[in-house]
Amino acid sequence: MRTSNTQGRLTRTISRTALIIASVSAVALTAGCSGTGTDSGDGKTVTVYSADGVGSWYTTQFAEFEKQTGISVNLVEAGSGEVVNRVDKEQSNPQADVLVTLPPFIQKAKSAGLLQDSGVDTTAVAAADKDPEGKYVTLAGNYSSFIANPSVDTTNITWDDLLKPEYKGKLQYSTPGQAGDGTAVLILLQNLLGKQGALDYLGKLQANNVGPSSSTGKLQAKVDKGELVVANGDVQMNLANIKDKGSKFTLFFPAAADGKRSTVAVPYVMGMTKGAPHKPAAEKLMEFLLSADAQKTLPDAFAVPARTELRDAPATGTGPSAAATLKGVEIVNVDWNRVLRELDGDVATYQQATGS
Repeated sequence: MRTSNTQGRLTRTISRTALIIASVSAVALTAGCSGTGTDSGDGKTVTVYSADGVGSWYTTQFAEFEKQTGISVNLVEAGSGEVVNRVDKEQSNPQADVLVTLPPFIQKAKSAGLLQDSGVDTTAVAAADKDPEGKYVTLAGNYSSFIANPSVDTTNITWDDLLKPEYKGKLQYSTPGQAGDGTAVLILLQNLLGKQGALDYLGKLQANNVGPSSSTGKLQAKVDKGELVVANGDVQMNLANIKDKGSKFTLFFPAAADGKRSTVAVPYVMGMTKGAPHKPAAEKLMEFLLSADAQKTLPDAFAVPARTELRDAPATGTGPSAAATLKGVEIVNVDWNRVLRELDGDVATYQQATGS
């Protein structure tokens, strides 16, 4: 009997040990598969890394997408450069499925090998608004702008006015090379003044600039509260903030010496990340966001649809439209691929000129 009991205890011990080893092996296998660039299994979640600004539109569209497909969307918002840097750092263990950012950062993501051909049908989008190799496509049109606290009369404000002493410590713009809107400020000034002229101007403006900021969106609350009186922004994000949060700041476009006001396009551009953990779900989401039903809601979010047949679609809601805000403002054409090629050098000379 003692021998039988001993053998029984030994058998139970071996069984428990085998169970523990099997359990540990299963956990290790699951952990090893997570985020390696393959679908995790259920296909019920997709992760989007996006430049901030279209959060409210995302909320309604992602809810509708989940209703139609059963797939939920995990949204991570940050500055235009930040989201690309995050995808880059996570290459060995990809977390994002879809990347949405502004130029030239979407071009940078492609150049760095962070994007793959999504396989999504983009025929409804003009050739100029998408990558010929299928790595990215414009999601929504948008334009660079500035915002001012209500205490500032922006009726005839010029670039030279922003150099005045009364703006010292009350003006801030997002950092070129880190934020898409901040990069747009540099590129616009280069087009207006030439590269050296832009550096000379920004060197002078530095006397008033509060300091660097990797996110343009974070400047809105500061202007609204009066901590800043002027900051840069973009039309879609700024108008949406006025509608959604009741901000009182006003949009404006600084005029050149000849009185002309100008801006550059800073569209939200979308691509599928290389090694996307949930590729099939990501493809469905991208197709949904480019669909006519989703795109026709963009004017109410103060953006311009990427689909060519909807480019002039009117907004159905109230408040100023993007088109009305841009009336009388010249849109400067920009070769963002050239901007990307020259960006590192331009940012280095910018840092030298501003001491930042």
